[in-house]
Amino acid sequence: MTATAALDFESCYRAIKSRDRRFDGVFYTAVRTTGIYCRPSCPARTPAPANVTFHPTAAAAQAAGYRACKRCLPDATPGSPDWDVAADAAGRAMRLIADGVVDRDGVDGLAQRVGYTPRHLNRLLTQALGAGPLALARARRVQTARVLIETTELSFADVAFAAGFASVRQFNDTVRDVYAETPTALRGRRGAGDPTGAIGLRLAVRTPFAGAALREFLALRAVPGVERVDGEHYERTLSLPHGWGSVRLRLVDHLAAGESAFVPARFRLADLRDTSAALERVRRLLDADCDPVAVDDAFADDPDLGPRVRLVPGLRVPGHVDGHELAVRAVLGQQISVAGARTLAARLVEQLGVVLDDGTRLFPTAEALAGVDHHTLAMPRSRARALTGLAAALADGTVALDRGEDRADVRRRLLALPGIGPWTADYIAMRALGDPDVFLPSDVGVRHALELAPRDAQARAEGWRPWRSYALMHLWHTPRLGNRQER
Repeated sequence: MTATAALDFESCYRAIKSRDRRFDGVFYTAVRTTGIYCRPSCPARTPAPANVTFHPTAAAAQAAGYRACKRCLPDATPGSPDWDVAADAAGRAMRLIADGVVDRDGVDGLAQRVGYTPRHLNRLLTQALGAGPLALARARRVQTARVLIETTELSFADVAFAAGFASVRQFNDTVRDVYAETPTALRGRRGAGDPTGAIGLRLAVRTPFAGAALREFLALRAVPGVERVDGEHYERTLSLPHGWGSVRLRLVDHLAAGESAFVPARFRLADLRDTSAALERVRRLLDADCDPVAVDDAFADDPDLGPRVRLVPGLRVPGHVDGHELAVRAVLGQQISVAGARTLAARLVEQLGVVLDDGTRLFPTAEALAGVDHHTLAMPRSRARALTGLAAALADGTVALDRGEDRADVRRRLLALPGIGPWTADYIAMRALGDPDVFLPSDVGVRHALELAPRDAQARAEGWRPWRSYALMHLWHTPRLGNRQER
């Protein structure tokens, strides 16, 4: 079965007739009579059923010979939430492609990370997503290029370099092929660039989007030197494949379901080749591909979660920009308060973090932590051993947290490490691997919110699949409601 055939035609057509924004990024509509492809919510007149086909990715539509619609800009959409729900090989490969793995390591490198031969991976992606890894990477590059053309003052040579093209000629040809315009024509529509030299972009998210709650979560855990919250803004440093970077995000609520919403982001990058990686990692942090309407609808009638969802619609599961950092911080947080974990992390940053020109710091690398004598760390001996053991496993590749590995395999490898228990392994899966279906029944906050023993909490959560991570976030965010608040 082809990827196009796997899309239910009637369901897709109903979505484009109603211009349902929830399906933007889930599939794309190609119109034979115009030769263009659109997002489902495109405001143009709905084409006749006989003239449309549906494609699971922009790359699949491009491979079929269609150009991007200039009105709805179909590539500027969140990705499909199905990639994280299923977490199959195709979804994992798509995450790595978005991170720039094909540009850095080629198709062979991507196949090795996912655990398939290049030929088999090409067949798998073509069947599931309608295009092979090269076409998918090309679609990602041209979308990044368009955003940079329209929102920055970068020269076209720098745009080509930042987006991952091998040459300016390849960049020019691809832009013309996909958008039926030259880079110069696209730039004519842009706004003013950032006068500070930073790269200012907008990251698409589905609504509702509880940006203030996300900011609150990050603020509570912000490590001095690495992260900072200033009013509506969250900023942090980034460790990227070719160097350092930083990002500043404006996180506010966008609560009107069905409207277009963007999170303004300002990036500073030591190496422009890291643009795609920086974008993808910040999108993970935002849980940008979430379908909040589907999640909230699943909880609407639940006596424990329904009232919480109505208080905070569109609550996200915060991901992370660096799986290794998140894992280290999870170990630091074992059996202590959030404030205590933040203090321990700040000490490690002060001791081992690389200092940048502006005085901020990068979180210590796994290699740096693995080389530390655990006796010198100011924490309980068992936790110090767990920390250095985890760092060694991250440094030598025994454990990989880049969303390219099978989640069950990662969990098994984590649990095999001394001092890593189920709570830590599952918390890492939720935030570093983007697993939407994690529940922590033994967590103090969960027990406090539900007033149930772990076994009963686990049974209670079975009805919340496949969105238990979101249920967990609601329980943490509003721990007690109704009569429970009076007890």
